[in-house]
Amino acid sequence: MRRFLLLYATQRGQAKAIAEEICEQAVSRGFSADLHCISEAEKYDLKTETAPLVVVVSTTGTGDPPDTARKFVKEIHDKTLPADFFAHLRYGLLGLGDSEYTDFCNGGKIIDKRLQELGAQHFYDTGHADDCVGLELVVEPWIAGLWAALTKHFKSLGGQEEMSDTLPPTSDDLLSTAVKPELSHIQSQVELLRLEDLGKKNSELWEQQNETSRSPPSLIEHFESSLVHSVPPLSQASLSIPALPPEYLEVHLQESFGQEEREGSVTSVDPIFQVPISKAVQLTTNDAVKTTLLLELDISKIEFSYQPGDSFNVICPNSDSEVENLLQRLHLADKRAHRVLLKIKTDTKKKGAAVPQHVPEGRSLQFILTWCLEIRAVPKKAFLRALVECTSSTPEKRRLQELCSKQGAADYNHLVRDAHVCLLDLLLAFPSCQPPLSLLLEHLPKLQPRPYSCASSSLLHPDRLHFVFNIVEFPSNPTAAVLRKGVCTGWLAALAAPLLQPSTEAPRADSGAALAPKILISRRATSSFHLPDDPSAPIIMVGPGTGVAPFVGFLQHREKLQEQHPDGNFGAMWLFFGCRHKDRDYLFREELRHFLKTGVLTHLKVSFSRDAAPEQEEAPAKYVQDNLQHHSQQVARILLQEKGYIYVCGDAKNMAKDVNDALVELISKETGADKLEAMRTLATLKQEKRYLQDIWS
Repeated sequence: MRRFLLLYATQRGQAKAIAEEICEQAVSRGFSADLHCISEAEKYDLKTETAPLVVVVSTTGTGDPPDTARKFVKEIHDKTLPADFFAHLRYGLLGLGDSEYTDFCNGGKIIDKRLQELGAQHFYDTGHADDCVGLELVVEPWIAGLWAALTKHFKSLGGQEEMSDTLPPTSDDLLSTAVKPELSHIQSQVELLRLEDLGKKNSELWEQQNETSRSPPSLIEHFESSLVHSVPPLSQASLSIPALPPEYLEVHLQESFGQEEREGSVTSVDPIFQVPISKAVQLTTNDAVKTTLLLELDISKIEFSYQPGDSFNVICPNSDSEVENLLQRLHLADKRAHRVLLKIKTDTKKKGAAVPQHVPEGRSLQFILTWCLEIRAVPKKAFLRALVECTSSTPEKRRLQELCSKQGAADYNHLVRDAHVCLLDLLLAFPSCQPPLSLLLEHLPKLQPRPYSCASSSLLHPDRLHFVFNIVEFPSNPTAAVLRKGVCTGWLAALAAPLLQPSTEAPRADSGAALAPKILISRRATSSFHLPDDPSAPIIMVGPGTGVAPFVGFLQHREKLQEQHPDGNFGAMWLFFGCRHKDRDYLFREELRHFLKTGVLTHLKVSFSRDAAPEQEEAPAKYVQDNLQHHSQQVARILLQEKGYIYVCGDAKNMAKDVNDALVELISKETGADKLEAMRTLATLKQEKRYLQDIWS
């Protein structure tokens, strides 16, 4: 059996699921995969590894390797390692990412680049899968091509030809489907443009084919596909559906004897601290489009130091009502207090099966559904495939098969993934589906803590930590009028409600401190999103909406430093802020005006996207990127001549891309360089850690 080493670096379970799929397929292809998480360094040794290496790496934050790869990345970046340290290694790497972020697939790229620098060579081209358009568009052909590449690699070692006759037929042509290694940010941008173009061409081709094949159009033009209903051509198509994932968990529910359970028993790599909410302020008016809250945490009783630009995790539970609905739907409401005991099925076909680490032993079913499982997670196609077997209605079974099939990819993307459909939505939509609890525990990922930026400086607020968030709301399903709140923001808003005060009121005394609700927080790995070491360096801050939060911390910090060092040399601070309405959601208006008045903030440029422009302004700045363009000369001078820094915080999907494009344009305009050269300049600023982002989708 030809063995290869298969490592995965995962944050939310995507990379692990894909690595497990490769492992499952390997057996039928005549290979043996030695599967490990990249963090399990005691189980493999790349220094002496002779087998080919396959790595699946996700990306977290704004382009970081996942937490499970932190130690590995640190070790391979040891500067004392010789350039031929991995010269013996042959590898293939699949990176996962989201093109809504400018550092697309950067977790994989960091590892890929460093392995190359240490002498390792590809036996198979790197793949970069994009969660924005659907990971499977790259993942499936990449895996399909992997077997031909491995076969070719083993043949090149000699003495393996006789085995190839026993393999299922594969084609070296599949290698051409893998994405070529992308060595720079510019190439990845160009690749994205090509993908967009290809997507348009494919959709145009589909439309042309659809136009010619529809018969007669009048019969179906009034029907649209929905979660539970498909239309031709999908409803009439022969389907290729994924293989059924092997079951591997045996679940026993044991009656409990009333032991008390605490949230502190939630599993976590980092230390968890319980802290009270000492203040809550609504920063927006009641008629604003979004409700924005500021919460203050009392960290005086814990060892928790932070600096402006840091972020931290909030450990949050699932909604009580959703957990209750799920228990009812699974017919397990009467067993909510039972202890959940797990073990691996003795006859499982799943290789390397293990009890999920995020399901603590002996906790109640209610606790596990509330604190451990991401019940709002969009079900993966493998989960849908498993649900097919638990469904008795033939039409419902067929629809679930369509949604997980290759032919139903568009419906899955539009009606499941983009619509944020969760398991409970599916179970309500498909009444005959009756999955066992074991299936949920096998497929639902860990309930992730939610990260928030610190919006204060400990120099101004010792023993206090501020953070800001919008209460997220979205339709509970495509046709529902009911809005579903974000898992964490909805919970925090409900907790803070008794303390809530409008921003116009003076802060209340801490009379209710004894009743202050408490939440669990943990530190996040330190980022580079901090003020420059040299306070004389000029900085530009771009933060519309709640993206302004870390910059309030920057300004508080700078004000205190200037008070402590009145003769110090402090660089200019520019803030580009944007919101919808001047009178409804201009966050921190009084604080920002105060910083401007005292000279801590040198320039405040604000844009209002929904307010009517004053008559004297011919071309008002609607968004932060417009204001950057209006001040292109100063921005270019700060970044290119004065060695300044630019920080961007906020929405990744639109704002961060638009700001990036605006910077390319203004650099091109002010220097006379072409667009590609301007992109290279920005890439250099990123490498020098002078263009920093704290963005989210």
